[in-house]
Amino acid sequence: MFKDTFRRGNGILVLCDSYNIVGDLIPTNKRYDAAKICNHPVVAAEGPWFDIEQEYTILHKDFKWSIGSRAGVSQGSQGPYYCGVSVGEAFGWDVVNAHYKACLCTGINIDGINGEDASVQW
Repeated sequence: MFKDTFRRGNGILVLCDSYNIVGDLIPTNKRYDAAKICNHPVVAAEGPWFDIEQEYTILHKDFKWSIGSRAGVSQGSQGPYYCGVSVGEAFGWDVVNAHYKACLCTGINIDGINGEDASVQW
């Protein structure tokens, strides 16, 4: 559990396992198996890290097109944008940096940020 610094109140964020209605692990619940492995004494002695990736795409509020692009104009192939870091290649840095800082303030260990396939995909 982590203090919820995103909403600035007394709330908490809870990272947990996910199960279906009958109590079985859902297929995307990788944390359960990772915890089992990482808690094995031999593995635990090594101080392992388990990493998850949270990807998101930043869109205009009306959801018709992504920020940094013109209405109805495709950005084309991922070539110029893949892992982009500069002006014209990566848009939404203000959102990405705010998300990064909020995670750190919350106490969530975050090891970095990176651009993905599109100019607004992080």
